[in-house]
Amino acid sequence: MPDSAMWTSAFHEAGLLLPEDVHHTRRVVLFGPPGSGKTTAAGALARQLGLPVVRLAPRPRDARVPCAGLLELALALPALTAARELTAELDDAADRPGFPDGAGSALRLRRQTAAVLREAPPMTLVVDNAQWLDPASAAVLDWALRLTPDLPVIAAERTWRPEAGGHWCGEGTYAVRVPPLTASQVAALLSSYRLAPREVTRIHTHSGGNPALALALADASCPLPDRDGDSGRALPPTARRLVGEWLDEVPAQVRELLTLAALDDRPDLELLGRLAGPAAEALLAQAEAAGLLDIGQPDGTVRFTASAIGTELVARLPDHARRLLHARLAEAGRDSVRRDRHAALAADADDPRSARRAARAAVRARQRGDHALAAELSLLAAQRTPHDDGDLLTARALTAVRDAAHYGDLPRGRAAARLVLDHDTTPDQRVDALVALIDASGQHLHGADELFAAALHAAAGRPDLTARLLIRQSIWANVSEGDPHRACDLAGRATALAETAGDTTTTAMALTMRARLQRVLGHPDAEITLDRALSLPPAASIPANGTPQHLAARHALFDDHPDEARTTLLPLLVEAERTGDTEATVDVLRSLAEAELRAGRCARALHHAHRAQALTDATALSPAPACYTSALVEGTARRTDLALVHARRGVDTARQEDNKVFLSRNLFALGHLLLATGRPKEALEALEEVRTLEGLQQVHDPSILRWHPELAETLVALGHLDQARSLLDDTRRTATDLGRHTVLPALERTQALLDAARGDYDTAARRLTEAADRLRHLPLERGRTLLALSHTERRGRRRASARAAAQGAADLFTAHQAHPWAETALHTLSRLEAAPTGGDTRPHLTSAEQRCAELAAAGASNRDIATTLTVSVKTVEATLTRVYRKLGLHSRFQLAHTVTPARE
Repeated sequence: MPDSAMWTSAFHEAGLLLPEDVHHTRRVVLFGPPGSGKTTAAGALARQLGLPVVRLAPRPRDARVPCAGLLELALALPALTAARELTAELDDAADRPGFPDGAGSALRLRRQTAAVLREAPPMTLVVDNAQWLDPASAAVLDWALRLTPDLPVIAAERTWRPEAGGHWCGEGTYAVRVPPLTASQVAALLSSYRLAPREVTRIHTHSGGNPALALALADASCPLPDRDGDSGRALPPTARRLVGEWLDEVPAQVRELLTLAALDDRPDLELLGRLAGPAAEALLAQAEAAGLLDIGQPDGTVRFTASAIGTELVARLPDHARRLLHARLAEAGRDSVRRDRHAALAADADDPRSARRAARAAVRARQRGDHALAAELSLLAAQRTPHDDGDLLTARALTAVRDAAHYGDLPRGRAAARLVLDHDTTPDQRVDALVALIDASGQHLHGADELFAAALHAAAGRPDLTARLLIRQSIWANVSEGDPHRACDLAGRATALAETAGDTTTTAMALTMRARLQRVLGHPDAEITLDRALSLPPAASIPANGTPQHLAARHALFDDHPDEARTTLLPLLVEAERTGDTEATVDVLRSLAEAELRAGRCARALHHAHRAQALTDATALSPAPACYTSALVEGTARRTDLALVHARRGVDTARQEDNKVFLSRNLFALGHLLLATGRPKEALEALEEVRTLEGLQQVHDPSILRWHPELAETLVALGHLDQARSLLDDTRRTATDLGRHTVLPALERTQALLDAARGDYDTAARRLTEAADRLRHLPLERGRTLLALSHTERRGRRRASARAAAQGAADLFTAHQAHPWAETALHTLSRLEAAPTGGDTRPHLTSAEQRCAELAAAGASNRDIATTLTVSVKTVEATLTRVYRKLGLHSRFQLAHTVTPARE
């Protein structure tokens, strides 16, 4: 396994996430389980102090040797007279009766240790593995360190509760639990493994952000268990050893209670209290102190800090012991569904009654919306159904596949599909299983060609079944292959076959898919095809996100009718939630978030986007779609820094999954955010890639993903005026030909910026005023246009008009809770109002400050500016600090809207 240097780099990439106060504290104790990075954190803190480090590192056997820690300290400072005297005293006293507890020995050791610490040159004392510091040394250091309060001390140990009393480091010791790595840090740590984002997410969950455990799991050749203890599958050997070290820190009674928690799918304090009685609180406190359990959840549940802990605890159990513990949990449980789950798992696997119990519990879990539990229980019911009852086994297995598909649980979907395919089943049943597995797989489907081939073979001679498969192939061709022409042809073939078979449900799905692709390709029959789908009888078996109604709502969004889209989407959300289809629920929530955002209802948009993101992150669904929506909504309504995190995550995920559709979308969101935050150089790179991808995917309709005005505005900001004009002319022509008039106001806004860049402020102002009038039903787009008008009027020296436009933009953004844009508009307004109308009283910038500010406003990095101006990076930083202070700015986002960017 790679050594700690690998996770040291992960820490450094994102920065040590320790409290800021810790960097200004003389005495620090870092605690956390093995492999959490305590040594790395201690070393980093010591380096920040800039003093020589004296490091003690006791081992387990040293804990049993009195004064071993003092001897290590003395030997680490051999040049000191006091250290040599301490060594001599330890040698002489070792054989004395009563050492080291005798009064004479104890006093001499305290005096000599204090002398060593006082005589030592400036240094930082670091004690690693402090849990193995022998008690005698700890007692002496406790006394001696009180006499040397200015000596920096950093201790790293596995378990210590700050509220449990004083530490030998001295009074005022700052106790810090070393934080786990974040998801992005784990991704950086594992970058050399080239894992899929889904696998990185699973490793982050299983490891709890512990660097050593994450590396051990990434090194393993076998797949990770799907959830705590699932199927009894054990962790890889290196991970088992590491988790075993964690568990060895607590007594057997704590491990037993933790095992019970691992066997429950949602353990809470009340359940564990009934199981352990009065001792539960103390046992849970020990588990929490050891970093094994988090008991501070608002809903009273408890969770393992790393799910691998639960996996290891369950894997250690013999089958009979596991069944006995499930029986205890069934007796102690209050929730009827979970009682039935435990009762089924406590029964013999061959007992058909356990299958019936699991199947009934799955129905109740599904009805109350607990879809993860429903997926587990329906698979358990199928697995325990006698094989000689083929019809019942197949029915239960198909239910399990569908439950897994609804929740995005691919491993359980595969297990259930195998039960169908390995049994003597009909073509309908085999295709049902394979279609559900394809739907559950999403972008995680490996060997798609083989799976489609198997399904088509099973459907041979059945046009209705073949049509269902062609629809999935159409989706695959569009999303993964980026070939909408082929996808549209496949959807057309599916439509013809379904109509031949008289299957109106499949016909509706095929027509919907064909209409979606025709819109992408700019085909004039797109709305006719969609109307045909809408005219067919509604079918409950079509997922909410695959209905013609959902596509009609998307088209309404493309055509800037957000209220019409919302009216259509709300009933679809109810239906998606009722059926427990998580992917459909996420898609409808995403569409609702975009509709609310387009209408200017930012708070509602945030609510829907947060729900979609939370559902996605709780399942095995691809994060790319939810990240795209979160990036757009967060960047407009709340915080651009969080929005950039979502966009970059979406880009990374889509690249690794080869999802061309959502790679374009997330890159568009990234480019839009970078442009809005004053980084046009970076925005250009992202948006040019969008242009390339959209061209390769033959996307002709400019209303679907509106990257064109964003790229043109970026080109204007960077001084590429001819390129911007060409793009605007081409897009305007296409939009007019297709009748996509809703695209034109944004193009006019960017055209006005181009006019202003060429000095034609009158034409620019006229264009912006007309565009703003056309955008009254889209308040955020109107606000953005008014803000552009304000900047244009200011550059044309019409300050009164500039103030009026800025005030209008600020009022719109504030009223609609678009906080980042409101901040920009208010800052623009304050600068305009601060200056009297009689002249330009903007603070004077020196020529060097002006040039530096212009380059920064154009998106150049500090290093780029330093190279351009042939100065040091520190000089650039100091110059920009003066610019911000003079202009009253706080960020490059504000600078980009204040200073005219330099042209390249």
